[in-house]
Amino acid sequence: MLLRNRASLRTRMTLTAGAVAALVCVTISVAIVIGMHGKDVNDNRHRAVEATERVVVLVREGRLPRVLRPRGVRAIQVLDVHRRVIAASEDLVGKPAIASFHPAGGELTAVRDLCPPTGLTGCMTVASHWAIQPEGNWVVYAGRPVPGYGGPTFVLLLAGVSLLVTAMTAAGAYRVVGRTLAPVDAIRSEVAEITATGLGRRVPVPKNRDEIRSLAETVNDTLDRVESAYEQLRRFTSDASHDLRSPITAMRAQLEEALMYPEDRDWPQMTRAVLQGVERLQAVVTDLLTLARLDAGEPPRHVSTHLAGLVTAELDRYPRKAEIVRALNGGVVVECDRLRLSRLLANLLDNAERHAKSQITVTVRGEPGVAVLEVLDDGDGVPVEMREVVFRRFARLEASRNRDCGGTGLGLAIARQIAEAHGGTLTIEDSEKGARFVLRLPRAHVWM
Repeated sequence: MLLRNRASLRTRMTLTAGAVAALVCVTISVAIVIGMHGKDVNDNRHRAVEATERVVVLVREGRLPRVLRPRGVRAIQVLDVHRRVIAASEDLVGKPAIASFHPAGGELTAVRDLCPPTGLTGCMTVASHWAIQPEGNWVVYAGRPVPGYGGPTFVLLLAGVSLLVTAMTAAGAYRVVGRTLAPVDAIRSEVAEITATGLGRRVPVPKNRDEIRSLAETVNDTLDRVESAYEQLRRFTSDASHDLRSPITAMRAQLEEALMYPEDRDWPQMTRAVLQGVERLQAVVTDLLTLARLDAGEPPRHVSTHLAGLVTAELDRYPRKAEIVRALNGGVVVECDRLRLSRLLANLLDNAERHAKSQITVTVRGEPGVAVLEVLDDGDGVPVEMREVVFRRFARLEASRNRDCGGTGLGLAIARQIAEAHGGTLTIEDSEKGARFVLRLPRAHVWM
């Protein structure tokens, strides 16, 4: 399909170039023909007037013969003062005057095109000239055929040149467009061969710094992002499969063992163990669904919210194992989705509770244009080089894995996406002890 589109584009551009060339050639040819016709018309009139002037000289000298020999004209006549034909070319002897117009307004000559003159055939350019005599003015008429728009040979020559120029232009356009689109075809071929198992391939980049080079670089940049996203998806799928498989495997083993030795099993204890596995699966699935909604770009429902009040409500929801120290400043208002922001705070508190030794400090304060929420635990903290890693999906530090903290590995990833969906940031910043998570959100200007 792409190849047909490319060929069609090449054909369309070639036809367009040929049509433009043909139009230019026709325009130039018409201009040439019209220009030459105008020159022929002027020359024709000049020759007709010259013929009458030669006859006027004969009249003045009294040497006018009855039969005139036309020189450079087709027909010639002399009329006396009574407008009788007294001299004419051989084919007009005994015939009436070929015209009846005279020079006017004090002019000696006048020229008109007659179709046809009296006694003749075809259109002719007729010149009229006064021959001044003592008894009155005589009139001399001379006629030449009206010139056409070039002879057949000349027209054929113009047509041949026009066809040649059009053909050369079309051929040149076809070749140039083909060379121009060759890199595009190479890009298309390479992209068509890229599969999920070969995302490392890249399209060739032309040497010329033009739009096609920019296209190739953009395609390669896009492939880089696709490869990165695919790798992230692959890791996500692998980790999700592992986190879902582990509790399922444990529950299956417990149930199979209970069925094999029903009399030796403590059924209430086994049920509680299976229920823990179900709760673990439910937590992972819930977090996956939350991430799916966030990835889909579902916009938050913004409501003006007193940040300290929202934090207080979340802290009072149920008791924590660690001591909670509150440093909540009032008057800090944000535009947020209350449910999502509560989920973010709950995830931060759950994470802090899993790692705290005895105390968690929650702080709300305002900065110019920014609302700040901090959650600080007194645990071992997060190494600087791992402060971005912990926000990846299913990412856990080695210490967390060894302690079996019970998290899904998605809580911090969800928290960061919620922060970014609100136009804010969630980072880990320096602290004297423990991990200090800092949320910054745009601060609302007016309390509603």
